[in-house]
Amino acid sequence: MSADPNVLLVVLDSARARNCSAYGHVNETTPFLESFAAERATLYEQARAPGARSVTSHASIFSGLHVEEHGVVSAGHRLDPSASIFSQLREDGYGTGVFTENDWLTAVDVGLRDGFDEIVGARNVPFPEAVNPHEFVSNEGRGQYAEFVRLALTDDAPLRSLANGVATKLQSDYKRFLPDSVRASTPADVYVDALLDWSDRQDGPWAACLNLMDPHIPYEPLPEYDEWGGSRAAALQSSFEDQKWEFNGGHRPWWQKKAVESLYDGGIRQADAELERLVAALERRGELDDTLVVVTSDHGEGFGEPSDVRPGVRVAEHGVAIHDSVLHVPLIVRYPGQTEARRVDRPASLVEFPRVVNRVREGEHPSAGFCPDGPVLATAVGLDEPLQERAGAYVDDLSPWTAISRAVFENDDEGVRKHCTNRDRAATVVSRDAQVSYKVSDDGAERVDRAFESIEDRGVKTAGEDFDDLDDGTYQRLEDLGYV
Repeated sequence: MSADPNVLLVVLDSARARNCSAYGHVNETTPFLESFAAERATLYEQARAPGARSVTSHASIFSGLHVEEHGVVSAGHRLDPSASIFSQLREDGYGTGVFTENDWLTAVDVGLRDGFDEIVGARNVPFPEAVNPHEFVSNEGRGQYAEFVRLALTDDAPLRSLANGVATKLQSDYKRFLPDSVRASTPADVYVDALLDWSDRQDGPWAACLNLMDPHIPYEPLPEYDEWGGSRAAALQSSFEDQKWEFNGGHRPWWQKKAVESLYDGGIRQADAELERLVAALERRGELDDTLVVVTSDHGEGFGEPSDVRPGVRVAEHGVAIHDSVLHVPLIVRYPGQTEARRVDRPASLVEFPRVVNRVREGEHPSAGFCPDGPVLATAVGLDEPLQERAGAYVDDLSPWTAISRAVFENDDEGVRKHCTNRDRAATVVSRDAQVSYKVSDDGAERVDRAFESIEDRGVKTAGEDFDDLDDGTYQRLEDLGYV
């Protein structure tokens, strides 16, 4: 085993533990992860995401700080780059890279991209080597089409640059009119290939974050992985104007949200297949035993589950809910040189990632390394201004979604006990596993208050970009993903 092992963080964006067959889901969505965990990795049965949306959770995973310690919750905030474990690894001589379509990690300046030398972002254009609208940033903000055209025409490949612009416009505004053969894509394979090519060129240890968006909305698995959805589910999803607020506002029946879960399963299956290819390639190269492999998710997804703390409210998609459908995530880790399978049933937190990395670099093999000494904490922040405007078009009373929700997870004889709060309401929920959880009382506020009383702002947040400063392609993509 190398003295400086490689570090590979794989985030299956939006994948909840409940829909992974490695965690008991009826559909075989993660056959590779299931075998990987059964043969030579550690499966954490009760792992929780620190936040309910991508930017908050990634900031916690990278920094090792709880959401309310770093405070980075929107595009108006920026994490001090020195707080990121990837920045620290780079200073120690690691090559660092991030590979994803998730613009929070590559395009929006919230401090998450600053720890990486290699940044491979949105690539869903015909000619990645030409001017890419997804990466185009104008000093004057969005809507600067003339500026994009000017740059495209002065590029070495003007026709290809303009073709990228046309393709982006079609994908963002007229996607429903494109044939399936054009709309279908496999983002995972593009980024797995990019990571493998980059890592093969490294002379020393490397650390990478691979974020695979296949399980994220919109759910569009390729036919070979679309085993449970099909054309009718895809057509239903295409009719949605909004994946979350149409349902929360009562404009659509909840069975329709549940129906597209079949497509979501296909997206998880697609990411699992690419993960199998990635691990196999590292093993062929002889690098796997010298690599800390962490496979997890930044948050889960809701398909109409009743809220734990707000009567009459259901969970659609993700972002503000404290429900386990959003917080209970897969966590499968292969430590360098690990040859035996392990299962850990204690509450685990993704906030521990930087500490696990440092312990592994010191030569430890911390099988329960993601389990903190104290309780596991999670925070779901309320809607910011752009999302309030979006949600307000469908929902009259936004109060359930504008408050901060908090949760505390502790060991319990029955499994894991969660205490959670939202405004003046509280609940205690027992989670036996990823498939079974149930509310046991309307108490829990005192335990939450006590656990969070020592949580303070660590001063690692600065002012970031305003949404109006984002380029048009990035803003459109964030809108399509439900972030603005």
